[in-house]
Amino acid sequence: MNDFAITVADIEAAASRLKGHIRRTPLLTSPFLDEIAGRKVFVKPECLQHTGSFKARGAWSAVSALAPDLRRKGVIAFSSGNHAQGVAWAAKMHGAPAVIIMPSDAPALKIANTRAYGAEVVLYDRLTEDRDQIGTEMAEARGLTLVKPFDEPLVIAGQGTTGLEIAEQAAEAGIAKADVLVCCGGGGLTSGIALALADKAPGLRARPVEPEGFDDVTRSLAAGSIQRNESMGGSICDAIVTPQPGNLTFPIMSALCGPGLTVTDDEALSGVAEAFLRLKIVAEPGGAVALAAALTRKHEIEGDSVVAVVSGGNVDPAMFAKALQTIGK
Repeated sequence: MNDFAITVADIEAAASRLKGHIRRTPLLTSPFLDEIAGRKVFVKPECLQHTGSFKARGAWSAVSALAPDLRRKGVIAFSSGNHAQGVAWAAKMHGAPAVIIMPSDAPALKIANTRAYGAEVVLYDRLTEDRDQIGTEMAEARGLTLVKPFDEPLVIAGQGTTGLEIAEQAAEAGIAKADVLVCCGGGGLTSGIALALADKAPGLRARPVEPEGFDDVTRSLAAGSIQRNESMGGSICDAIVTPQPGNLTFPIMSALCGPGLTVTDDEALSGVAEAFLRLKIVAEPGGAVALAAALTRKHEIEGDSVVAVVSGGNVDPAMFAKALQTIGK
């Protein structure tokens, strides 16, 4: 584990910086979900986090660690919405300017919320333009510090605090062995949780969950090398559609995670509906894929218990209404 870009000590340091600023989200249960899954289901609702997703953790970790002179110049980030809102919020709380580069097809709610936190929003076409190039060029031109969405040690460390909480809460609940399903894009949350669990709760195994057709992490783990997605659009799970695993996150996931799982868009919508119906929480499709896998991939999961992270809840009303229409079908 010493060969990785970050360590558990980095995660614990991030937890110290986050204390008093980030919510310690609970583990929720429902007998209805247990019946569907055929095992005990524990849900970690990061949709209840500040800004509506786990991204607030990594954003605060990165912004709070900046030297004061760099914070005054400002930060820049690129995101489909959740990282955008996290960085915009963290920057505002620290009195720092923020520029956020977002795909033009991002949910309107996420774009509006990012602007509401005071950030300058720059839109781009995710099918024809390279967000990394845009971000790098703007950072250099304005002297801004780029906060990457997942392939950044300080961000991974912040996301890993979710894993510290899961380890503590699992021990309190008497869970010694379980798969921990994590909604996965580039792997920042998954790798951070995997690192924390490997040290604090070795009986718990992180497993990435992705939408079908955008399963770059699942295929990469199976192949033993980084694989890319052919397309960057076409899934309702916009929050976790990324080109490929990160260069920092993949080695961690490859060493510490179990096999990846995939779900369909329809199953993700059902996950949104079940989260609302059984737990009274609001999830977005990309944030519900782990719960969807817990409920529909029961034969691919080991143990009497499973932990599913609901990673975000920033869903447009129309999409949420569409999800609720799946109830009873």
